Amino acid sequence: MKKIFILILVLTLPLAFNSSYAVDDLSGFGASGGEFSKVGAAGGQFLKIGVGARANAMGGAYGAVANDLSSIFWNPAGLAEVSTMSAEFAYTQWLATYDHGFGALALPVGDGYTAAVSIVNLTSGDIPVTTVDKPEGTGSYYQVSDIAVAASFSGFLTDQFSFGVTVKYVQNAFSSVSASGFAFDIGTKYDTGIQGIKLGFSMHNLSTQLSYDGTDLRTSKKYEESLDMAPLDATYLAYPYNLPIVFRAGISSEIINQEEHKLLAAVDFVTLTDVPEQLSIGAEYVWNDFLSFRAGYMFGQSQLGLSGGIGLKYFGGAFGGSVDYSINPTVNLGLVNRLTVSMYFGS
Repeated sequence: MKKIFILILVLTLPLAFNSSYAVDDLSGFGASGGEFSKVGAAGGQFLKIGVGARANAMGGAYGAVANDLSSIFWNPAGLAEVSTMSAEFAYTQWLATYDHGFGALALPVGDGYTAAVSIVNLTSGDIPVTTVDKPEGTGSYYQVSDIAVAASFSGFLTDQFSFGVTVKYVQNAFSSVSASGFAFDIGTKYDTGIQGIKLGFSMHNLSTQLSYDGTDLRTSKKYEESLDMAPLDATYLAYPYNLPIVFRAGISSEIINQEEHKLLAAVDFVTLTDVPEQLSIGAEYVWNDFLSFRAGYMFGQSQLGLSGGIGLKYFGGAFGGSVDYSINPTVNLGLVNRLTVSMYFGS
């Protein structure tokens, strides 16, 4: 009971201190934000799709919990807690016909330091090409294919404080046009040593602007129809766009930490440059370090809210692994299913 009180106190004080600012901020930029809204102010939306079944089952409240390879997405500082060679693969059955995938490989590079490489991709099925004259389709198809390839490095500066950095190459592509550039994420994580409370802070997708280019933007036009001259080659200029910058602040606490029973609670507050602020709460119960039950809720999302999932873990000798599943119902777009398989090599 004492732990729950401390967790609530730690969470309530910052919110109360910043309440007047939050109201003023949301009045100009929130979902009902008066004169304008920041929705649609950034591209590269696939970079905001949560990675990993465990984290998403907890409603995305994972910034201070992150301690596996999905930390690369949630808070790269958590990667420092991966102390053995590890691999993780995650699949998300995203909305409509889209599939979202994540793969990562990590390797300790020294005492308390870990390096990792990862890849995230979002792909669509075949999408029919339509025109004004042929709204049912021309018989041709195109695909959307977004990808981010990343390298991460994380380590402990002290026994309680860790940091992490991720540098990634990002490409958005559809049909024959694409935009690409580099971005980076930074994060920190702090174990207070008080009642199992941990804090996590991170910023994601810091980059310069991207702009589309490709053959579909090429054309030939006559300078003047009345002039007897060959058409001139021209290129449509694509308006540059920013990637969605995300700031995440999280707190977690071990409410119960016994040999057979463990209960973890977490809260994340997320500020984004292109959508209203979001708040995530989540919990995880673990029995015998083998079977896990998770649940969470995300506030400030128009489609996602309640979430849940289960997990199984296995350790034997020099090999261990886990399988996690999560489900996220949406308001009117169906279910989002996720499956993650993790493997650990070494003691």
